[in-house]
Amino acid sequence: MSRNAHAPRRRLRNRLMLAFATFTVVVAAVFALYVLLFVYTVEDHLFEAMLEREVAAQLQHHRDHGTWATPRDGFMSVVTDMSALPDGMADVLRQEPRRREFSGAAGRHYHLRPLDPPGAAGPRAWLVAEVSSLLAVRPMRTQILHLLFWTGVAVVTLALLLGGWLAHRITAPLSRLAQAVGDATPERLPPNFAAAFPDDEVGLLARRLDDLIARVRAFVEREREFTRDASHELRTPLTVIRTATERLGTEPGLSEAAHRSLDHIAQSSRQLEQTVMLLLSLAREQAAPGPASATAVLPVLERVVVEQSPLLDNKQVDVHVDVASHHATNLPTTVLNILLSNLVGNAFAHTRGGRIAIAMDGDTLCVSNPGAGVRDVDFQPFIRHDDSAGFGLGLSIVQRLCERHGIDLRIESVPGRTVARLTLPAA
Repeated sequence: MSRNAHAPRRRLRNRLMLAFATFTVVVAAVFALYVLLFVYTVEDHLFEAMLEREVAAQLQHHRDHGTWATPRDGFMSVVTDMSALPDGMADVLRQEPRRREFSGAAGRHYHLRPLDPPGAAGPRAWLVAEVSSLLAVRPMRTQILHLLFWTGVAVVTLALLLGGWLAHRITAPLSRLAQAVGDATPERLPPNFAAAFPDDEVGLLARRLDDLIARVRAFVEREREFTRDASHELRTPLTVIRTATERLGTEPGLSEAAHRSLDHIAQSSRQLEQTVMLLLSLAREQAAPGPASATAVLPVLERVVVEQSPLLDNKQVDVHVDVASHHATNLPTTVLNILLSNLVGNAFAHTRGGRIAIAMDGDTLCVSNPGAGVRDVDFQPFIRHDDSAGFGLGLSIVQRLCERHGIDLRIESVPGRTVARLTLPAA
């Protein structure tokens, strides 16, 4: 697996199962609500139909005889005085004249219909139906709710099982595809892995990734060939330039100006060699392997200070190095040399006068020099100061190299000074 691969915090399989369960719970709840509404509605409509039939019979009897008859059903009665209505129904009826259903004490339940004599031939009466003994749903309400609850639990469990099975079938190809892609590196790309996937959306994605991997493989091969050719074609002339300047420096009779020019040529060739090594290191996908033994910091630092010293020519600068000989790191010598060359060279180039301090603070190498602070924009490529002789790539390249090797680099501004802190991996 790649170093950045990790298990997803939100698995697609769990989300599918949750969607199935949520949908099932919603459907079960709606179904239970409709069941309860249905049984209550059917029961109420039955009582309403019985009352309407009895109201019609009472009105017909009053039309024929001028009096109210005794209802045919024993649970009904005719009340001619509102105050005689049972269980305080009269008080409720005065506040809600249109109310037709009432609950009484001791579990009694009433349905009420007004009886207005035909042609207003007398006062209003009321047909009262005490239906407590006829209720079928309310006594069974607890059993119905229990039945609906356990039925819902069973259905949700079944939905989870079905959702888990279906989610596994759906996500298994995606998981295999993610595993295959996650295991891929530019040096080890799975060839034609799309053939193992079905001819569906996942298979289409796999084929598209297979095409992309083929293009990446071709690109990596071109990059590898370029790296090899650039390494040879660039280093050879640089070596020739350095050797020629060293030979010219030993020639007798050279003027001081010629020696200074040769020193500048040698310094530029060394910087160009370091830049070539740095760019070639960044061109690779992974960081270079660590050395077999720890790399001592002080010898590399001393060599870098000597190599970068021409940048201090004609400057009143005091360089103070306080690094113990036992400090070591597990960085490759080449990487450490590139980092120190850029940071030390940057400090030398931007210091017009004063004291440059290079010291170790634990595992952190601090390079402090007088001058204005470094802004965030200075880490962008091709941003350079007026007194810089380069192209503004140094800090940007150093930052990328630190990210590649997991090195903490901080450049801070303090009053009148700039401090670069490079935390080196311990050996």
